Amino acid sequence: MQLKPGIRLRSAVSEVELVVIKAPEGDVDLRCGGVALVEAQPGASSAGKDSELEGSVALGKRYVDAEETLEVLCTKPGAGNLSVGDQPLELKSAKPLPSSD
Repeated sequence: MQLKPGIRLRSAVSEVELVVIKAPEGDVDLRCGGVALVEAQPGASSAGKDSELEGSVALGKRYVDAEETLEVLCTKPGAGNLSVGDQPLELKSAKPLPSSD
């Protein structure tokens, strides 16, 4: 799937919804719970929560791939792990502020 900043995605197997912040060129196999994410349609309801999925996606958190070429923001939390193919996405850590000594 071609991703562009601002595109909204949702999981087909849980309640997870995301917004793409930064995307690489070309096709990206973005998954939640091992199943490809789909483009969210206005007014469409999300899938029911599947309690058998491992892990969870936290509201308001940003997730990045290892090279930080892909960044997504969670707008609706749910069960499942985010990944690009078989490579899991990591929770983006906050940059430390400079000290004001």
